[in-house]
Amino acid sequence: MSATPDSPTRNGDVAATAAKGPQDESARIAELARATASGGSPMAQPAEEPTFGEGIRAYITRLKGGDIGALPAALGLVVLFVLFAALRPDTFLTPINIANLMVQASSIIVLAMGLTFVLLLGDIDLSAGVAGGASAAVMALVMNDAGLGWYLSIPAALLTGLAFGTLIGMFVARVGIPSFVVTLAFFLGIQGITLWLIGEGGTIPVRDQVVVNIANGNVPVGLGWVFAVLAAAAYALITLGRWNSQRRRGLNRDNFILVVLRVVGVAVVLLGLTAVLSQNRARVPGIELAGVPYSVPIIGVLLVLLSIVLGRTAYGRHVYAVGGNAEAARRAGINVTRIRISVFMIGSTLAAFSGIIEASRLNSVAPGSGGGNTLLLGVGAAVIGGTSLFGGKGKVTNAVIGGLVIATITNGLGLMGQRAFVNFLVTGAVLLLAAAVDAISRRRRASASS
Repeated sequence: MSATPDSPTRNGDVAATAAKGPQDESARIAELARATASGGSPMAQPAEEPTFGEGIRAYITRLKGGDIGALPAALGLVVLFVLFAALRPDTFLTPINIANLMVQASSIIVLAMGLTFVLLLGDIDLSAGVAGGASAAVMALVMNDAGLGWYLSIPAALLTGLAFGTLIGMFVARVGIPSFVVTLAFFLGIQGITLWLIGEGGTIPVRDQVVVNIANGNVPVGLGWVFAVLAAAAYALITLGRWNSQRRRGLNRDNFILVVLRVVGVAVVLLGLTAVLSQNRARVPGIELAGVPYSVPIIGVLLVLLSIVLGRTAYGRHVYAVGGNAEAARRAGINVTRIRISVFMIGSTLAAFSGIIEASRLNSVAPGSGGGNTLLLGVGAAVIGGTSLFGGKGKVTNAVIGGLVIATITNGLGLMGQRAFVNFLVTGAVLLLAAAVDAISRRRRASASS
């Protein structure tokens, strides 16, 4: 059976082998160990390239079998854009609103990226939002009270998040306390730490220009075009290179035309977005406000790096393996405890980065930073994008798509003048729908593999 972008097989045959269950355990464990050592695929068989029609039919078959990936979220995002563009044609698709939407989505996307690692193991981190707020408070205090620059305050914030994640991972993996209980305790305790650092009713301003520019500054127009072209070219080279490698090794692969269409689609989106954001968005004559917000290429870099970690390294294959079947992964020689600790470390560190972006956008840190609905939006973004709540299935790309869906709902309803409760109702309904789709597709995958 051919692999799809969201299947554990595409992300490593280790995950696919470990997730199958207890039958013929010893044979699969040996095979899994060999795959882990070589980083290759022991199950690959020589395969001919499918025709265009065969590729389409195979994709439809995978969809019917429950392997739908991020397709519902992507289609939902398109529908939302068309809907709000039709309802608010004079404001929604304007360059200034598109730029605002990207900035609004940035902190949610980064938080969801970190939570993706945790969700892949079937765990949850309820403290991620407040961990980001506390880390941002540390950054602001280092800048204001200690008088140190961004080059020390930002690492201090990231190290704070890393410390939270390490402690959570130790309690979950070594002590054996369920992640729900541990992170709930940290959710409460970290809020107390933030309140102690800032004080009741207080706020800490963020004035360092480098930090402020993360969410409020723009890349020079020319440099933005360079980044967009390089990103499109890099995606093309990686995608076509992977396809060529599969062809040379006789592995299952997509039809070449479908691969090219995917590359062209990504290039159109990147270059089109750059063209829109390169226009002057200033409402005052004589003032130039153009360029891609800095947060967008930052997310692009994170997306590439984290996708490589999950999809192209032994560590990523081990994460999928543990998420698919922890016991089989343990018998294959994978250090399950270390993997579980590491995903919480990554999750909290990215939560700290999310808190930095939000502090940059608001130019301040308050005791309530990272609280409220921050965590719910982060988890919602990952799940809406296609990451499974049951573990073993998901990609960092899901966080990007899901974050854009949530930000688009908030942005579009705001332009329509809807009251806050409508936003909560719509976002909750979308999240419930995404969870239902995940549960149904999981049952279909189980039926197809039985």
